[in-house]
Amino acid sequence: MQSRLRARVTERGQVTIPKRLRDRLGIRAGETLEFDEAEGGRLVARKAAERDPLDAAYGVLAGGGATDELVESLRGEPDAT
Repeated sequence: MQSRLRARVTERGQVTIPKRLRDRLGIRAGETLEFDEAEGGRLVARKAAERDPLDAAYGVLAGGGATDELVESLRGEPDAT
């Protein structure tokens, strides 16, 4: 079993993550962490994604035309009735 690491919360709510843990988990200065509450009063932290998945997908589709032109090209010619 690993030894427990402790950190004190400052008046401003800041906590210093022990260096040994930061090194092992690859947590670097400036990174964002996400926190979740768990049962039994536990706090779970994980590194946040670098980019929002929606932001990462932005610009993936090659375009250049107007939206109406794109929709018309996808729909094709209307059926004759």
